[in-house]
Amino acid sequence: MATINLSPLQASPSLPLLYSTPAQASAKLSFNSPIAKLSTSFLSLSFRPSSRTTPRRRASFAAASAALKSLSEAELLPVPPSLEEIVAKFPSECGVYAIHDKNGDLQFVGITKNLAASVATHSKSVPDLCSAVKVGVVEEADRDSLTKAWKSWMEEHIKATGKVPPGNENGNATWVKQPPAKKKKADLRLTPGRHVQLTVPLEDLIDRLVKENRVVAFIKGSRSAPMCGFSQKVVGILESQGVDYESVDVLDEEYNSGLRETLKKYSNWPTFPQIFVQGELLGGCDILTSMYETGELAGLLKK
Repeated sequence: MATINLSPLQASPSLPLLYSTPAQASAKLSFNSPIAKLSTSFLSLSFRPSSRTTPRRRASFAAASAALKSLSEAELLPVPPSLEEIVAKFPSECGVYAIHDKNGDLQFVGITKNLAASVATHSKSVPDLCSAVKVGVVEEADRDSLTKAWKSWMEEHIKATGKVPPGNENGNATWVKQPPAKKKKADLRLTPGRHVQLTVPLEDLIDRLVKENRVVAFIKGSRSAPMCGFSQKVVGILESQGVDYESVDVLDEEYNSGLRETLKKYSNWPTFPQIFVQGELLGGCDILTSMYETGELAGLLKK
């Protein structure tokens, strides 16, 4: 039978707790991977439950705080528009929750140490997808109990629909704030500018560059925006290897004027990109790709 892959239970940076639970569900809905880590992120908002417990508030808490029910049995509660109303309506205990959109479709299942805080965070970040919520308080506030509750609701939904909730699918970042993308290293410039008279021949600058840096890639365009498919592939391979390398844009006529023709003579290689390792020309995209596929490149870069 086909296997349904469940994404790791992801942590919203604004929530007091979400566990990282790489899990897989087959037709038998077995979850194989243990919980990895406890998030230490906390909600930036301050919640001060009213000391006055109104009958309406008591009724809301009673509905949510009863013994954990199945997903289908749990009451679908509309999410109020204001923060104060959310805090008043939902309990602040640990538990499992299921976010539904305005059409009543389940979007995400998560666990948290503060149900009200989590609902408030999602309501603020994705209001169009957070129209109603089912919550279930988990009395034992430990990872095993919370994960068991999450698995139970996930199993029930998958069994009924054959699908993982969109927010729990691999690669879905809607419900989780992703860390900022790592800023890519700047490309090197060989000259101060095309109108500045060089005191050292360009060929000498190239020679010094490839000998003073372990890996140098002369590419078309920048590493963040390659201008040809071969250069893009070279950048992708080097990035995948985690190697620290320098890149030079041979199309930059402002700061690398004359580089293309000079480099062809220096390397005796007519095309681009060109990759140098430890001062020696390794080759172009085809050679790099071949070495990458055979594993030879990884061994070379480890030396």
